[in-house]
Amino acid sequence: MCLSKPSFLKTAFFIVIVTITISSCNENENLKKVDNKYVLTKNPEEIETYFFTATAEITKSIISKTQLAQDKSLNNAIKSVSIKIENSQNLLLQDISKTAVEKLIIINEINTTVANKDLYELAAKKEMDFDYACINSIIKSLSGMIKLFESIARETSDVAVLKLITHYLPKQYEFLRETEKIRKEINSKSNHNY
Repeated sequence: MCLSKPSFLKTAFFIVIVTITISSCNENENLKKVDNKYVLTKNPEEIETYFFTATAEITKSIISKTQLAQDKSLNNAIKSVSIKIENSQNLLLQDISKTAVEKLIIINEINTTVANKDLYELAAKKEMDFDYACINSIIKSLSGMIKLFESIARETSDVAVLKLITHYLPKQYEFLRETEKIRKEINSKSNHNY
């Protein structure tokens, strides 16, 4: 059965469009073999957008946790470090937002369902259980921020992003060490074996 000329042209046009679409997708996201694993590599703009969005999300989570710690904790060391962490994270969030705007990257409202669940669970804790759970949660968030910064630092050559990372990464490590020290003190006082 022979195709009519208009049907043939429509089919040919469709095939050309599909081929162009597939090839352009392949340019943006390629599979690259790293350490015997295939990793999806992204273009620089996607990496930067991910960096700004993820950093804002983690930062807002840390700010919420430190504010809760300041309100509910009975431990002065936790209150003190929470104030320092909150102030630093607020500065980071301002810098992230400013740089994102300069790069025309919009940071949408962040899905806070998981963060809110964590906060509700923390708020429900009692006394020493709260302090230990809260400091663990802050440590987990700081560790996530550090991993994000290190990962992005390896993947980008963007000067603005690297400047933010080199400015804030040492502070994240400092806060991580300080919170881990507090966790050890709480653990030794209360004999928690977490």
